[in-house]
Amino acid sequence: MMYSDASLAQDVERIKQIPVVSTMLDVICKSTGMGFAAIARVTTDRWIVCSVQDEIQFGLVPGGELKVKTTICDEIRDMRKAVVIDHVAESEYNNHHTPLMYGFQSYISMPIILKNGDFFGTLCAIDPNPAQLNNTKTIGMFTMFAELIAFHLQALDLMDRSTAAVQSLNRKLTDSLDENRQYRHISNHNLQEPLRKIRIFSSSLVEATENNNIDKVKELALKVNSSAQKFSMMIQDLSDFSQLRSNNDVYEVVDLNEIATDVCLQLSAAVDTLEAKIEIESLPSTLASRLQIEQLFYHLINNTLRFSKKDQKPLIRIFSKAYFPDKKFTEIHIEDNGVGIEESQLEKIFDLFTRLPTHQDAQGKGMGLAFCRKIARNHGGDITAHSLAGRGSRFCVTLPLYLL
Repeated sequence: MMYSDASLAQDVERIKQIPVVSTMLDVICKSTGMGFAAIARVTTDRWIVCSVQDEIQFGLVPGGELKVKTTICDEIRDMRKAVVIDHVAESEYNNHHTPLMYGFQSYISMPIILKNGDFFGTLCAIDPNPAQLNNTKTIGMFTMFAELIAFHLQALDLMDRSTAAVQSLNRKLTDSLDENRQYRHISNHNLQEPLRKIRIFSSSLVEATENNNIDKVKELALKVNSSAQKFSMMIQDLSDFSQLRSNNDVYEVVDLNEIATDVCLQLSAAVDTLEAKIEIESLPSTLASRLQIEQLFYHLINNTLRFSKKDQKPLIRIFSKAYFPDKKFTEIHIEDNGVGIEESQLEKIFDLFTRLPTHQDAQGKGMGLAFCRKIARNHGGDITAHSLAGRGSRFCVTLPLYLL
């Protein structure tokens, strides 16, 4: 299995979080007389120091690396058994490339096996002089320390999972409260408007029928039908929105470059008509619902085209930035030179059926950005807008990175 730099850095950080590690390494050096002791994260292609006590100036610090193929730990990863050498010159390792390269005569390395059975790395010690290591006391100490490290790593993992679960529940509760607020507003306002028209037109229709005013009857019937259609479409939009859940679709590795390119092709008619220029920089991959992410990009890019300036060709930039608070996420930015949005309206634009006073002439039902926010939140991210009227807009979507 290949591990990302971020994943390995997190493993190094977890070892640092174990308070007894420095004491363990000190005890190892004092009890064995060896000058170097370390905990190493070992994979098929990496050997990284997580914590170290170096009294012989070997030269490694936490985060430092050796080429894994130059270490005996590479063999221990496959064997999952300890290697103990009292005196290299008198052992089967006398011609082994590792002691010849690094100049040690005594060596002990104990595998650290996690509680789920995965190999994490080794607890090891070396010294340029021979040492008495192959005995019950020393091997027992290393075994106990390796198991203690595995126990602490499991506890830290459970703590991280618990914290993530609590944060997820809090986020879902916040999202749910926000959606409930919108549903109440829609019920009290948006849905009332077509119903009010239906009632008014229906009353007038009855009156026109009684007066045998056929032309008026036809006119009012059309208005009733139009209001009914609008009401029906709003109900359908609400149904589609409520069914957009995080667990409805299959999550897979999604290349955002492909998604952005495909969406631009879907919107090619509008792009050509407006003579728009769309610049797509290299985007990362995400673990997501392909269908939802395609919807997200469609609504955002379509939005930039709809609200472009009449006297200026649209210029749209799509790029990504590192998201520093959490390296598991990335920020996708979609930036335009359009009409922009009043700063006071920036939060409202993500509500259902929102049509801004300055955008009343534009086509649309005010659902696109609401879908975008829900899709981002379905993936554990979010979306924000930055804009000034007349100066264009920038939408920033936080999405999880796909880490190997």
